[in-house]
Amino acid sequence: MFDNLPRGTIVIEDLEVGMTRYLQKQVTDRDIELFAEVSTDRNPVHLDDAYAQDTIFEGRIAHGMLTAGLISAVIGEQLPGHGTVYLGQTLKFMAPVRPGDLVRAEVTVETIDHARRRVTLATRCLVGDTVVLKGEAVVLAPSRKFD
Repeated sequence: MFDNLPRGTIVIEDLEVGMTRYLQKQVTDRDIELFAEVSTDRNPVHLDDAYAQDTIFEGRIAHGMLTAGLISAVIGEQLPGHGTVYLGQTLKFMAPVRPGDLVRAEVTVETIDHARRRVTLATRCLVGDTVVLKGEAVVLAPSRKFD
């Protein structure tokens, strides 16, 4: 995994609109198998080459929520980071992620509500120049005053 900045916390008092953080991860067969085990989602489109070849994807794909989990990693580890609490997330899956793909998960601060400690984040994942997932997250950010 390749992060652009060290893990930790950026408290709400230090956040600015436009701040961006990301990580990159190559999705492996093992990642897909482990996600299937943990989630109990054993859809053969993720696990069975022969089955997946006959689908609209013409091959195996990673679970969409595995890809979305990379966004959670950026939010929980980098922006805002440790102490952040998810309040909501929208997701739109735009294209499949395949075993071996290098996924870049990006999070950007869109709005900050200091009074309520709410931060709205634009989220997206890319494989190369292709956006494979996009959405928006709302989080309760850690604060110097309360945490």
